[in-house]
Amino acid sequence: MTDNQESGRDAARLPSFGGADVELIERRCLHQGFFRLDEVYLRHRLFEGGWSGKMVREVHVRHDAVGVLLYDVERDSVALVEQIRAGALDDPESPWKLEIVAGLVEGGESAAEVARREAMEEAGCEVSDLIELYTYYPSPGACSERVTLFCALVDCDGLGGVHGLDEEHEDIRVHVLPFHHAWELLQAGRLDNAMCLIALQWLAAERASLRARG
Repeated sequence: MTDNQESGRDAARLPSFGGADVELIERRCLHQGFFRLDEVYLRHRLFEGGWSGKMVREVHVRHDAVGVLLYDVERDSVALVEQIRAGALDDPESPWKLEIVAGLVEGGESAAEVARREAMEEAGCEVSDLIELYTYYPSPGACSERVTLFCALVDCDGLGGVHGLDEEHEDIRVHVLPFHHAWELLQAGRLDNAMCLIALQWLAAERASLRARG
């Protein structure tokens, strides 16, 4: 067997452990607000055998989230939303961020349902065609949230203005940009959140095939 074949077999067995290889000793809620902060005590199996000692970690417990990139194939344009972000209050440029449409998954909702709901709430955009891209953990070392990304094929004609729900204190401005302009902003570091970076990188790779199909 070649080294490449052996490496392929090893990759097929990843990851090495599963949920049964962790012992959750205790979980304490330290704070419950819009999000929750838990303190967890655990031990786990070690790669070289045996078990770790008891360890403590803080976990930011969040709802799962959905992001949806609104892309107009005919106009080769994307619709991005701009809003203030509490986590970026100390940003050297601005706490207002350009992002893709996004929202949290509430009880009983599917990710696709959230994508359609948030597209209407944040951008006034109806969505029918959805392409599921990836599901990932933004920061699994400290946060329980999983994000599912979509690309929605939409008609950007007439999109714009300010949207959002008053009861959620949302003040969201919609920007329709040619893809090349959005890509220039990404390259200049102006689009600096994970959902937007991942979705636009996917679109850069798939844009030609989407336009040919459209």
